[in-house]
Parts: sequence; C-alpha cells; structure tokens
Amino acid sequence: MNLSPKSIETLLDLVEIKLSCFQVHDQEDTRELSVLERCRDELMANIDPKGCGEVLVFLPGGRDGRKSKTKAV
Repeated sequence: MNLSPKSIETLLDLVEIKLSCFQVHDQEDTRELSVLERCRDELMANIDPKGCGEVLVFLPGGRDGRKSKTKAV
C-alpha cells in the first residue's frame, strides 16, 4: 500500500507528538518507545528515500505548527 507524502508527514507528526509526551515506567513502555522510534525512522526514510540530506526540523512559533525542511550540512 502506497501512502501520499502528505499522509506520511501527518503520521510522522502524530508519532513525534506521542514520542514527545511519552514517559517510560516499565519494560512494556520501553518496548513501545522502541516501536515508536522505529516507526518514526521508517516514516522519515519514506519522506527522503534517497538519503539526499533533507532533514525535517520542527521550529517553534508559527500559527499552524508546520515543519520546514532544511538541507543537512
């Protein structure tokens, strides 16, 4: 199943939000954290499958909370 780039970015946003709020209390939480991090990595690989150096950066401020893409140096 193919996902559109917009759907991938939306899913990535949701995973990032969950990761930012996540608190590890036991081994089950550690496993879930690991699954979420792997999910984030896979989604990011789908956004930039060729590894051409684009990095998603979350910038503070901005009304709509969108992320901007910057080139890695």
